[in-house]
Amino acid sequence: MSRPSASLWKGIAIAAAVLLLAAAWRWLPLASWLDRFQAWVGGLGPLGAVLYGALYVAAVLLFVPGILLTLGAGYVFGLLWGSVVVSIASTTAAALAFLIARHAARHRVERLAREHPAFGAIDRAIARGGWKVVVLLRLSPLIPFSISNYLYGLTAVRPVPYVLASWMAMIPATILYVWLGAAGRSLRAGRSRTPGEWALLAVGLAATAAVTVVLARLARRELAQARAAS
Repeated sequence: MSRPSASLWKGIAIAAAVLLLAAAWRWLPLASWLDRFQAWVGGLGPLGAVLYGALYVAAVLLFVPGILLTLGAGYVFGLLWGSVVVSIASTTAAALAFLIARHAARHRVERLAREHPAFGAIDRAIARGGWKVVVLLRLSPLIPFSISNYLYGLTAVRPVPYVLASWMAMIPATILYVWLGAAGRSLRAGRSRTPGEWALLAVGLAATAAVTVVLARLARRELAQARAAS
């Protein structure tokens, strides 16, 4: 009997995470907490966005999954400003982790790299393709975001191309998850929408999700070819 594939286990893990989040939303006062947090942040003005971004950076550096904070940014700040906050914060976190791995904690990150067999293939692919491979990996990550930021510091990619490639490639997923958070706030507010508004919201969300999925599939295909050539 064959063992379950990695993709199957990943699907099970995602489904479990969704169920846990739904249960928490049902049984814990998460919506009330978010409403109070939104009011507090809103009262701080621009400083609220800065504090949220700093929290995001610290969480990613400590290996906390960024998706929850990305959804929260959409809920708290809306689509436009939530995307801006997350884009700046996630890029800052990626740059700081890269510099920490390259200059301050290289030996510890090397031990972390040995725990991820895919890193060898990533290192060889980046040596051949540079920042272009970073773009592909960001679109279809083989390693979780918070961990990969450190591992990239061990590769041959230069800092400026790495930061620019990371920022550019993270935009589609950032907009998608922030949009979901903003939609949750809209539903929570209970404001009535016209059928046309709901249609535009659904089409926009579906288009954003489709672009993200298509880009991820193209990235996986290119990465498979790069690994085969390395």
